[in-house]
Amino acid sequence: MTIVDVRTPDPKRFIPGATGDWEVIIGMEVHAQVLSNSKLFSGAATEFGKPQNSNVSLVDAAMPGMLPVINEECVRQAVRTGLGLKAQINKRSVFDRKNYFYPDLPQGYQISQYKDPIVGEGTIIISLGPDRQGQFEDIEIGIERLHLEQDAGKLVHDQHATMSYVDLNRSGVALMEIVSKPDMRSSEEAKAYMTKLRSIVRYLGTCDGNMDEGSMRADVNVSVRRPGEEFGTRCEIKNVNSIRFIGQAIEYEARRQIGILEDGGSIEQETRLFDPNKGETRSMRSKEDAHDYRYFPDPDLLPLEFDDAFVKGLEADLPELPDDKKERFVRELRLSVYDASVLVSEKAIADYFEAVADGRDGKTAANWVINDLLGALNRTGKSIEETSVSPAQLGTIIDLIKAETISGKIAKDLFEIVLNEGGDPAEIVEVRGMKQVTDTGAIERAVDEIIAANPDQVAKVQAKPTLAGWFVGQVMKATGGKANPQAVQALVKAKLGIEE
Repeated sequence: MTIVDVRTPDPKRFIPGATGDWEVIIGMEVHAQVLSNSKLFSGAATEFGKPQNSNVSLVDAAMPGMLPVINEECVRQAVRTGLGLKAQINKRSVFDRKNYFYPDLPQGYQISQYKDPIVGEGTIIISLGPDRQGQFEDIEIGIERLHLEQDAGKLVHDQHATMSYVDLNRSGVALMEIVSKPDMRSSEEAKAYMTKLRSIVRYLGTCDGNMDEGSMRADVNVSVRRPGEEFGTRCEIKNVNSIRFIGQAIEYEARRQIGILEDGGSIEQETRLFDPNKGETRSMRSKEDAHDYRYFPDPDLLPLEFDDAFVKGLEADLPELPDDKKERFVRELRLSVYDASVLVSEKAIADYFEAVADGRDGKTAANWVINDLLGALNRTGKSIEETSVSPAQLGTIIDLIKAETISGKIAKDLFEIVLNEGGDPAEIVEVRGMKQVTDTGAIERAVDEIIAANPDQVAKVQAKPTLAGWFVGQVMKATGGKANPQAVQALVKAKLGIEE
């Protein structure tokens, strides 16, 4: 297969070496576990965390005479993912045997797809930024293919001094291997690609994207070259299960290869592992090519075929995906590209925001969700699914501000109360006496008292009117933040003779 380089070398992506600039070339093979109740070729369950070897059928255990039967739901999920990647759907695909020694795959080979995958070429758009000017850079990353295959089991090495145990719960679970083209040129691009891919499959409901559980992991292919030259020899970093680790592995591996080449050495094609504790990659084995696996069509499985009606039926049921949702937020709710990007990054965040913004000002809702809610969740290490503030509660806080029942400052205090204690925001305001003071008479008395007590500051304001904000702050402090800020500002200016 001829690999075409579609990107023009970009100096801002170059890595400086001792003898000049280098360019890193990155491709990724992402293994995404299909969300389905049973495995790819058997009826065994796929639930995570079950006791060892409890999700195993006779097919998974490779008992004599047991034949694989394709799981239609897994096929549907693969096609839906392909549609979400704007990829070519192949209505005829073939399952092959990939011959390799798998100690945790009893049949001794893996059922995969080689020359005829279920999904062909597609694209993912990633965005980097914003830069200092607030601009985003959109980059198109090509998808080479998506194919279905069965996962292997798991070897447990730390429970016996001389033996390893085998857990077959994962053996036979359906995987989508999503292969990118070598279109990424930095660790930041690779992290953005993985983040975007995970977001897409989560929106589609085809994979849960839980990398810590192993349901989404990446093999990262890294090579370096002088800008404009042919692709160099690549090394594959296997089974990286964290977006942060993907970035660290690429940074280390690119530097390692540059160091070897600048010292006059050559890169050996090999498979490597990333050690997150040391922050470095280490050699695992020499890298196999396709011919080493001796692929041939699986004789127990007929070619997989479906028609246009099957594809169109799945396409009609696709949800709104992140790029389309972001565009709608910018267009209809007039959000900034940055805010819209944050809100669509996870489906759960987007759903929460839309519930808050329903019937309310989109910008106001976005500010509260991004700055206050997500800020609080980040501080406590929680996800949006774990928040104690419901969309209805946050929406009520916004409504109370709009009705001028509370000020912006009181709203911040109210949010913290709801976050930590729960309750109906409107009732909390009533019971705790948090209503905003709008009585101009009471506010005027507070203004008069502050002015009378600070003649020196009054004199400074006469010389420099912009210092009037000090009086506004003192009045707000004296009223416990309950005074209407606009009324305070107007009265302070009037009392000090400051013209609008």
